[in-house]
Amino acid sequence: MSDARARGIVSDVDRRRTGVRWSLRLTQGVLLLATLAVGLGPILWTAKGALSPTQDLLREPLRLWPSSLQPENLTAAWTELRVGHYLFNTVVLVGGSWLVQLVVAATGAFALSVLRPRFGRLVYGAVLATLFVPGTVSLVALYLTVLDLSLVDTPWAVWLPAGAHAFNVLIMKQFFDALPSELYQAAQVDGAGPIRLFWQIVMPMSRPILAVVSLLAVMDAWKDFLWPMVAISDAESQPLAVALPRLAETAEQNQVIAGMLVAIVPPLLLFLTFQRHIVRGIGFTGLKG
Repeated sequence: MSDARARGIVSDVDRRRTGVRWSLRLTQGVLLLATLAVGLGPILWTAKGALSPTQDLLREPLRLWPSSLQPENLTAAWTELRVGHYLFNTVVLVGGSWLVQLVVAATGAFALSVLRPRFGRLVYGAVLATLFVPGTVSLVALYLTVLDLSLVDTPWAVWLPAGAHAFNVLIMKQFFDALPSELYQAAQVDGAGPIRLFWQIVMPMSRPILAVVSLLAVMDAWKDFLWPMVAISDAESQPLAVALPRLAETAEQNQVIAGMLVAIVPPLLLFLTFQRHIVRGIGFTGLKG
C-alpha cells in the first residue's frame, strides 16, 4: 500500500492535510456518482420506460418516475409482441456462436502456444491482421459465401462466422503462454499426446480465460444486429435485437421498451454471476488497465 501511494500523484505528507484529504474524498465521490450515472442511467431509464404509460414517454420522456406504474407492459410485450419467441431465437443464436468461438479460440490458441507448428508465427500474424479489417468491409463477401453454401436463414449462417474472432485467439494464446511450460514437457515425457495434453492439462487450468472469452462471445453475439439481419431474412427466425426495430414501427412505445428491458437483463445477470472469474481471467491475460 505504501509503495502504491508513493507512486501516486499525492504524497503521504499531502494526504495528512485536511484540505487535500477532503478534496480527494470529494473527487472520488463525484467520480463514483458520475460512473454510476453513466452505467446505471440507461438501464434505469429503460426500466422506467417499460413501466410507464405511452403518453408519459411522449409528453415527458425525461421524467424520473412514471405517473402510474404499468407492469402489465411486460406481459403485453411478451405475448403481443412475442418477445419470448424472439428471445428464444436469440438464445439459440448466442449459444451456438458462443460454442463455436470457444472451440476455435481454445484449439487455435493451443496449437499456436503449445504445439507451435513450423509456420505458427505466420499463421498468428495472419490471424492478428484480421483485427485491422472492419467487419463491414467483408460483409458482402461473407454473405456470398453463406449464400453459396446454402446457409442463409439457418443458425449456421450466424454460428460459423462467429468463430472467426481473432481477439479471442489473442487473449487465450497470451493465457496459454503464461502457463508453466514444464507442465507440458512433463506430460509429454509421460506419453501424453496433443489431445490428452489439451483436455487434461491445459483446459482444467484455463477456467478464468474461458470465462472471459465466454463473456466476450456472449456479449458480442447478443448485441449483434447487422449480420443477423442480413443472414436471416425470415422474420420468425430473427433474434430480438433485429426484431425489436421492426416491431417498433407498429407497436406501442412502452411495449417496445419493455422488450428492450427483457433483452438487457440476461447478459447483465450473466456478468454479475461470473464477474470474479472474468476479473481473474483479465488479470492473467495482462489486459488490466
